[in-house]
Amino acid sequence: MNVFFDNCTSYVLASTLDGFIRNYGHTAIHIKDVQGLSKGRHSPDIEWLDFLRNSREKWLFFSSDKRILKNSAERAALKTAGLHGFILGPAASKTPLNHVAAILVWRWPEILKITELVAAPSMHEIPINKSTKLRSISF
Repeated sequence: MNVFFDNCTSYVLASTLDGFIRNYGHTAIHIKDVQGLSKGRHSPDIEWLDFLRNSREKWLFFSSDKRILKNSAERAALKTAGLHGFILGPAASKTPLNHVAAILVWRWPEILKITELVAAPSMHEIPINKSTKLRSISF
């Protein structure tokens, strides 16, 4: 499994999760490290969604920007990309980065389970609270 973090997330989250999930044969990468995007880390969502869709590898992505679900062109791109998407809950912006990283590592088994049980495309919100379950988001 490959994990993509968009520009609305910190590269620290990608590198932290990558360090943990590499032990299981997975990788995580931040958009700033992706080659071939026209505007690098500032490429529009539609472009990186298309990049992931055209990849031969299996991807899921993380974002902290729920606006990706509001724009009709981006929603269409999400559906055709056939990806599992995970949006960090609103509290992530007010939570220390090390806590958010810890939540992602702590929830990794749950995230993988969702990708196995739910057909893509799917979207889920990751609450920044260990006692709250992931919430499915319709789009």
